[in-house]
Amino acid sequence: MLQNLDQIYHKRIKYQLQDQFLYRNIHQIPKIEKIVLNRGLGEASQNSKILNNNIKELMIITGQKPIITKSRKSIAGFKIRENLPIGIKVTLRKQKMYTFLHKLINLALPRIRDFRGISKNHFDGQGNYNLGIQEQLIFPEIEYDNIDKIRGLDISIVTSAKTDLEGFTLLKNFGMPFKS
Repeated sequence: MLQNLDQIYHKRIKYQLQDQFLYRNIHQIPKIEKIVLNRGLGEASQNSKILNNNIKELMIITGQKPIITKSRKSIAGFKIRENLPIGIKVTLRKQKMYTFLHKLINLALPRIRDFRGISKNHFDGQGNYNLGIQEQLIFPEIEYDNIDKIRGLDISIVTSAKTDLEGFTLLKNFGMPFKS
C-alpha cells in the first residue's frame, strides 16, 4: 500500500533527522512548512485571456485556485501601470502540499528531457529550496493541445530547517532526486 509523504515523515524521516543531527527537542526537527508556486505573466497586462488560461492551468496542477499578483508601481519601459496583473501564485500547505510534492518527485521531474537530477546549489542559505521549471508539460494533467504557449514556473519549498545541510537532508529523505 502506498503511504503518503506526511505519514512517511512522521513515521520515519523525523526520527532519522533527530538521530543524525542530535536534536534535543522534537520541535527543532526540520519539516516542510509550505510550497509556493509562482508564475510571472508580464504580457497578461495587455491580454486578460492569458491570465485566465494560466489560472486554469495552475488550478489543474495544484488543485487550488491561484491568487493574482499585481504591480506595485508604474514602469513605463515595461508598459506596466500600477495595480495591473503581472503574475499568479499558489501557496500549498498540509495535505495538498504533500500531494503536490509526491507528484513533483515521482511524476513530473522524471518527465523532464535528459533528466539526471536537480542541483544541490539552489538552497537559499536558510534551508529553503527554489526550483525553476521551464515548461508546464512535465505535469501529467496538462494536455499539449490545450496550452497556448509553453511557460515555466518557480517552485519554492519552504522548510523550518536552519541550515542548507538540514534542508538538503530533509528533502533527500523525502526522495527528491538530487544530482550526485
